[in-house]
Amino acid sequence: MMRKIGIIAAAVSLSLAAGSSLAKVSEDEAKKLGDSLTPLGGEMAANADGSIPAWDGGITKAPEGFSVGDHHIDPYANDKVEFTITGSNYKDYAEFLSEGQMKLFEAYPDTFTMPVYPTRRSASNPQDAYDASKANATRAELIEGGNGIKGAVKGVPFPIPQNGMEAIWNHIVRYRGEAVERYAGQAAVTSSGDYNVIGFEEQLLTKYAAEGITPEELYEENILFMFKQKVTKPARLAGTALLVHETVDQIKQPRRAWTYNTGQRRVRAAPNIAYDTPGTAADGLRTTDDFDMFSGSPNRYNWELKGKKEMYVAYNNYKLHSDKVTYDEILTPNHVNPDLTRWEKHRVWVVEATLKDEFRHVYQKRVFFIDEDSWQIQVADMYDNRGELYRVSLSYGINYYEVPTYWSTLDVYHDLNSRRYLALGLDNEEDMYDFSVRPREVEFTPQALRREGKR
Repeated sequence: MMRKIGIIAAAVSLSLAAGSSLAKVSEDEAKKLGDSLTPLGGEMAANADGSIPAWDGGITKAPEGFSVGDHHIDPYANDKVEFTITGSNYKDYAEFLSEGQMKLFEAYPDTFTMPVYPTRRSASNPQDAYDASKANATRAELIEGGNGIKGAVKGVPFPIPQNGMEAIWNHIVRYRGEAVERYAGQAAVTSSGDYNVIGFEEQLLTKYAAEGITPEELYEENILFMFKQKVTKPARLAGTALLVHETVDQIKQPRRAWTYNTGQRRVRAAPNIAYDTPGTAADGLRTTDDFDMFSGSPNRYNWELKGKKEMYVAYNNYKLHSDKVTYDEILTPNHVNPDLTRWEKHRVWVVEATLKDEFRHVYQKRVFFIDEDSWQIQVADMYDNRGELYRVSLSYGINYYEVPTYWSTLDVYHDLNSRRYLALGLDNEEDMYDFSVRPREVEFTPQALRREGKR
């Protein structure tokens, strides 16, 4: 389904099936990081026509006037739209779009548009995450079958990926600080534009990025991160809670999950909170492993690294993130309000996941387009068991410059069959993320989940 025009020549040499190589890169290869490659493995140089500039470090300090706790000021507010891709001209840009993006233009030809701005390679991480990524490059390995990683901490494990499994693990563990607390919501929007916001209070404690942790300690403890989510609204769902412990070695210990149900007032182990189990209060519009564009174990798929392509993706969406806009302004029929979005041309890794014969999943194939500068999945095209395009997910990101990290402010899941979409991460009317929190591990236990649910 991929278009030949946009795929860079490296695809031929990099199209390795997951598990075909567990080799670390050489010291000489790793020396390219910070030289011809960015510290996270992107191409440092501009593209041939200059439409993608050279990476110059991204955003390394907050804009003047920003205080921690604020919604993030748009550092590119003076940029102008260069052109707009619409339902009438999208075929002229087909080489820079995914099949799913083009399907959205076909489904909503009169309203879905992409206002394209100058490309700003704003993604950045702290220096210690860069140092860790370089060290990881020569020591990180996939565990058998890709069911985990070892030899890596803090930075991306495979900044110079050799196969698709390594690339998707880079997304799963990309740096987002040591911990974060956020209040956000999701809304399942009907074709007429009706919606109700489900509110969440979430905490993420990332053991993988913990200060001073070694790869050996991480592997021994076998916890990548701990995640806790509590529904805050509406009242009929408030108190429902979820706890997840994601493991490093998923052969030794698969993901552990627990739920708290307010009606039963008890915590239950929830081993089925994985893969294609419907997402929490998502009205059937996303799977559990759709969360964060892809999360959880990748073991049900064969992963292939197809190479890179230049692509229009939603980038630096500070206007969509602003506390000056309301949910009513954002959540328009069929898709989020295009006037609040920003699209730029970036280089992305193309990773194709095909379901293994021995497993089942509602998605027979998934194609991920992963930003070379941050390892954030920007677009995901999902195909059903007939091989038909089923869902299209778009990630609208910003640089959270107090960390710093490039991460989504809103993930939007389009269901092409029902012509509905789910917007996850709504924070415009909420307090801003807090990356300074340092929760204790005892706050991520089933007992703590019970206490949270009763509040």
